[in-house]
Formats: sequence, structure tokens, C-alpha cells
Amino acid sequence: MTRLLEILISLAIVFTLYLVVGLLLPSSRHLVEKIETNRKLTIVFDTLNSFRRFKDWNPLFLRDPNMQITLSGPEEGVGARLDYASKNERLGSGSYEIVESVPREKVAIAITNIERGHDKRTAFYLKPTGRNNRNVEITQTYDVDYGWNLLGRYAGLYVARHVGDDMKLGLSRLTTMLASVPNVDYAVSGSRMTTPKVVDRPAEDVLFVNAGAVERGNAQIQASINANSEWIKRVIEANGLEAVGPVRIVTTDLGRETYTFDVAQVVRRKDGGAVGKVTTQGPVQYVQIPAGRAVMASYTGYMAELDNVRNALRAWAATHGYDVKDRAYEDYKSGIAGAFTADGQFDVYWPIK
Repeated sequence: MTRLLEILISLAIVFTLYLVVGLLLPSSRHLVEKIETNRKLTIVFDTLNSFRRFKDWNPLFLRDPNMQITLSGPEEGVGARLDYASKNERLGSGSYEIVESVPREKVAIAITNIERGHDKRTAFYLKPTGRNNRNVEITQTYDVDYGWNLLGRYAGLYVARHVGDDMKLGLSRLTTMLASVPNVDYAVSGSRMTTPKVVDRPAEDVLFVNAGAVERGNAQIQASINANSEWIKRVIEANGLEAVGPVRIVTTDLGRETYTFDVAQVVRRKDGGAVGKVTTQGPVQYVQIPAGRAVMASYTGYMAELDNVRNALRAWAATHGYDVKDRAYEDYKSGIAGAFTADGQFDVYWPIK
């Protein structure tokens, strides 16, 4: 009987200590981690302001590559939501939802998961830093409340190791991913490029000439485009076709000394029927291009400035979760001669997967 009483007293003491210590532990936890990137502020913000690239850097998805993911709500900003479900019992199911979005400054995300605690949220604060503010400091915070849940308060003793380590890993993977994005700000105030967007492209019948590697100079490039366009016009007339839209230039490579490209023209039969068989001449080739999607922006300026626009399209596509494919191309809306002036008008496209 005495032995039993000792055991009960010992248990009471342990339980009392458990209660006292638990009550003294913090009812909430706050973590902070920082990292720096040399990518443009626009690129960093747009990447964090949606969930289209989330699985490419967040450590959660390293634990279960087969995790089911569902995106809902708007594509970006407040209301964008990611729900996940894993067969791994340690992960279970949960969600992330953007609850605050301040352009180029802050993105806050509410988190629901199987871990102890409630009102879990993480936030990313962005601040220009470094010489001439060329870099961006990314500060990530994590907050969780345990209230009077003593088990939760004890769990909070390990949150710095578990969640904190994930924050460090996630930020490191984020900056590595950002390093693969062309460092072009596609949202510069006063830019002569429109905001990129995804568009559907119809199936097209195209005549084209591979111009080869042309010396980089306006006169040489313009002469090549004009000469190859004449070949295309001959084939159009000989086959009862007509041009659809302006001449198109498809870029293969822009080197220091040469520019390699194709001159192309979308065509259709004059009588409205199928193009069918085309008899080509000289260097002209015919191809049918299936329908697809592309990232697109309009631009006004010199033809020589289009390489920066193409890189801007690639950057926008990368931050919004699209993979470009094939080659970029431009419709010369102001004609060939007009393309080599300050008021040249172009629609620039890059196909996406």
C-alpha cells in the first residue's frame, strides 16, 4: 500500500511539473529566416504571389513527390489556394492560401496541416538591398499559436528545428530556382512592352525560308528579310494563296556578330478551301503548325530591341509556371521597313508546353 502511495505521489509531482512547465512555455512561436537574391524584384514577387512554382522550391514536396495537388481560386494574389493530400501519414492533407498581397513588398500565406497549433501563417517580405538596390532581401516569417494546448506548447520547443530548417531549405531552393529565370524586369514603369499574357494560337499553314546566319547590321538583316520575302511571294502567287497577317521572323540564335532566323508567312487559299499540296520554289518550305498556346506581348520600338522582349517573355513564363518550347517569333505589324525605326510595332510570341 505504501509503495502504491509513493507511485501515485510521484505521478502527481510529474503531472504538476508538466502543468507548471507547460503553462510557463510560450503560447505562440515566431521564426525568422533571411536570404538574398540578385533577381529583379518583379520576378521574386510574382514567383511568391502564386502557387504555380510552389512545388519547385517548397520542401514539403521533397517528402512525397507523388503528393496530389489542387490549385483553386485566382491564379495569383489573395485567394489563390493550394490543397495537397499525401498517403504519407506524417504529411496527411492540408492547404496553403494567400491571404495578403502587397505588390513588390509582401506575400502572406495561411497554412493548414496536421501539425499541432492553429492560425499558422508564413509571410515573405521583400526589400531591395545591395549596391544600387540591385539585389532583393527575402525575409520569411512563420507564426503559430498554441493557446492553452500544453502538448502544442511542448511541440513548440522543436518548431525552430523542424519548421525553421524547412524555411532555410526552402529559401535556398527558391533562390536556386530564381537563378534560372532571365533577369529581366517585364513590369518596368513606362515600358513600351505590354504586360505578357497567355494566348491560344490557331493551327496555321506557313511558308518559310531559313535565312541562315546573317551579319548583325540593320542593312544586312533588312536586305535578307526582303529577299526571302520575295521568294515567299512567288510561291504564294504560283499556288493561288494569299498572305494572312504580316511577315513573321522566327529567331534561332542572336550572336554577337550574326543573327540566325527564318522568314515566315502564314497563308491560306484564296477560295477559302484547304491549302492542300503546295509547290515550293527555291529556298521556300511549307509546314503546317498545329494549334497551341504561347506567351505573348506587344512591343513598340526598334527591331534590335526585341531580344530583351524575348527574354522578358521567358522570365514572365518562368515566374508564372509555364515552360517555353521551340523558338520565339515576331509578327512585324508595321512592315519590314517600319521594323527598323523607333516606332516599329511587333507582336512577340513564345510557344509554351
